Amino acid sequence: MKRRDFIKYSTASIILPSSINMLNASTTTVEQQFFPIRVLNSLLGRKEKQTVEKIEVQIEKKEIQKLEEIQKDVFVEDRYLDSFNSIRIKLKLVQNHVGYGNFNIIGFDEMLKIAKYSNKIESFNSLELEFLESIFYYDPSSHGFYGERISQNITQIINKKEIIKIPRTGHYLFKGEPKETYQRMKDDIGDSLTLTSGVRSIVKQTKLFLDKIHSVEGNISIASKSLAPPAFTYHSIADFDVGKKGFGHANFTSRFALTQEFLKMRKLKYIDMRYTINNKDGVRYEPWHVKVI
Repeated sequence: MKRRDFIKYSTASIILPSSINMLNASTTTVEQQFFPIRVLNSLLGRKEKQTVEKIEVQIEKKEIQKLEEIQKDVFVEDRYLDSFNSIRIKLKLVQNHVGYGNFNIIGFDEMLKIAKYSNKIESFNSLELEFLESIFYYDPSSHGFYGERISQNITQIINKKEIIKIPRTGHYLFKGEPKETYQRMKDDIGDSLTLTSGVRSIVKQTKLFLDKIHSVEGNISIASKSLAPPAFTYHSIADFDVGKKGFGHANFTSRFALTQEFLKMRKLKYIDMRYTINNKDGVRYEPWHVKVI
């Protein structure tokens, strides 16, 4: 499905630099963000006192659309709002049905069957399924998320033979390097370190993403800054989150970077952080997210 089938853009104008001096101050940045190279070159030859607003330039329609795209946030389209809300309710009911831990690894087809045959949950209708597929298959680079697509198919499942449940956390880790890395971290940092999120199926990531979109009033652009869209999470193949026991929701904020647990993590040579400050994926700083692959 095409992206415009389920999302919309807020209106915004393009703000151009007001003088040639501004262009000279940061030629590369302005060139990339505002002007085609051929137009920029013509502007740089004019007298400095002339302002950009007075220069008449002809920019191709395609180039204008590209510039406008940069200035727009993406929202859930109005015609999908009812479906968006009903999907969130049904996903919550499915989670209640299977339990919090099991919901982390539930597959899309299994989720549909539970909703269909449970007497407390209604089947997902065609419009809801359309939206779910759209939010999985769309290209988030259109609004500034540049992470790698990890899952290619919405029905992709977690192989239960490849995972193990971590006691007293409600979460799973993939066997092999992820589990071994976590256990090594526990040994080196201490029992105050805990697993706050491990394996996440497409269904679990979808619920988290939709809940995040809801919390920012339908703004998909803002939501993707703090949570990867369903097809783009490394939690579905290896990565995991850690935190300080008893620190609650603060474990998922920059406050975690001030804890002794994080300071000890920084000294470990065998782990790395997925989302550093100003990372290339366009995601917020996540000091709690451990990169495995």
